[in-house]
Amino acid sequence: MGTNTKIVSLTLFLFSILLLQSCLLASATDLLRIKLKKKPIDQKSRQTTKENLNFLAKKYGFHTGRLNGNTDIVSLKNYMNAQYFGEIGIGTPAQKFTVIFDTGSSNLWVPSSKCYLSISCYFHSKYSSRKSSTYVENGTSASITYGTGAISGFFSQDSVTVGDLVVKKQLFIEATKETSLVFLAAKFDGILGLAFKEISVGGVDPVWYNMVNQGLVKQKVFSFWLNRDADEGEGGELVFGGVDPNHFVGNHTYVNVTQKGYWEFNMGDVLIGKNSTGYCSSGCKAIADSGTSLLTGPTAIVAEINEQIGGTGVVSQECKMVVSQYGPEIIELLIAETSPSEVCSQIGLCSGYATESAIIKTVTDKGSDDTTCEICEMAVVWVQNQLRSNATQQKILEYLNKICDKLPSPMGESTVDCNTISSMPNITFTIGGKKFTLTPNQYILKVEAGSVVECISGFTALDVPAPRGPLWILGDIFMGAYHTVFDYGNSAVGFAKAA
Repeated sequence: MGTNTKIVSLTLFLFSILLLQSCLLASATDLLRIKLKKKPIDQKSRQTTKENLNFLAKKYGFHTGRLNGNTDIVSLKNYMNAQYFGEIGIGTPAQKFTVIFDTGSSNLWVPSSKCYLSISCYFHSKYSSRKSSTYVENGTSASITYGTGAISGFFSQDSVTVGDLVVKKQLFIEATKETSLVFLAAKFDGILGLAFKEISVGGVDPVWYNMVNQGLVKQKVFSFWLNRDADEGEGGELVFGGVDPNHFVGNHTYVNVTQKGYWEFNMGDVLIGKNSTGYCSSGCKAIADSGTSLLTGPTAIVAEINEQIGGTGVVSQECKMVVSQYGPEIIELLIAETSPSEVCSQIGLCSGYATESAIIKTVTDKGSDDTTCEICEMAVVWVQNQLRSNATQQKILEYLNKICDKLPSPMGESTVDCNTISSMPNITFTIGGKKFTLTPNQYILKVEAGSVVECISGFTALDVPAPRGPLWILGDIFMGAYHTVFDYGNSAVGFAKAA
């Protein structure tokens, strides 16, 4: 009797597995796919891409604003592996717009037909309320400010078409002013935010919320598959209401959202090769952001990574001055087990006690006193890492000077020698107790400038002040390597190796 029971149980288990697999395949087959072509790459588009990288990567440092069914797929364009965007419609009949689907913001905005004084509006599609039978006037003023530009305008209400789904009564911003050349050169018309309502300007419900509330999706989940093959026209797919099993390999590792607003979660150590950087060994915060092209993190660690991969940035004479005058004293204090948070104040470079995880602002944004303090705090992190390797004082000082040479430029970009990519180390992020590794071919961007190929480090410095920081922003480079699931129903983010 016991043996028969086991056989029946095993049979039912195997049947349930087969049934689950068949359901997944059926759902994948039923997905709507909108194929889009890739934009051509030329010398002019290279500069456009660099401007957009900086525009997107800086939104967390300087972004301001008032913080008050069926599975659907939107295919994404791959613009030089640096920018992904797709098409939506607004109004009845639908007026077409190309937008960035951005998990790092929550509002939908597009240029308005009432945008008269911003030249960028004349190079992009503009929404006209007069042409829509479902338009409802709102008129509330709205603005969003970024590090390299801003948009302002007013709210309107209309239907928004995403794939075959029609979201009714959606509030969005008609942009009547765009204050940056970045918007002029951009290949997108606007942005559709997919973050939480908590950071929505004006406190309006994001498009995704209304998809869920109007019963347009079967599951409270959306997912990104980003195609990093620059030679292929297909940029990837954004799947609403489910997950396509053809987009990933193995199982997802899920981590809980720790603070609603951005898709923010806790992250562990960052490794260069097999060596810990130490900075996040006790934990850092991270955000999965489809609207940021690169990987951004604290300057102290990004400078170390760029030094290891041979990145060339802007030489900081002040950095070398601090190393020359105070380097030995920093080393002695740390060897004497002085608290790292007190080292710079004890030698007189910082006025107060900084926490060990304090975020250092970009040196070009501060006065000389602040700059010296911040360089000292970075030096403390670098010296700690070298002391763990039992390096001599001379070796440590030589290393610090090399790091000074590799500090990112004010715009955050570091270039590398394309011929050395194969010898660069892997970079590993620890998420949910598991290792997620990026190879050099995954974190280096290759940009064509005429007949010349330039290689750009995928790591850029972005220092986010406490209490939000220290913070890593895992942008498209990471999401291209790892299929990313945004589980709104369970407030979690999942990562699995992309197929």
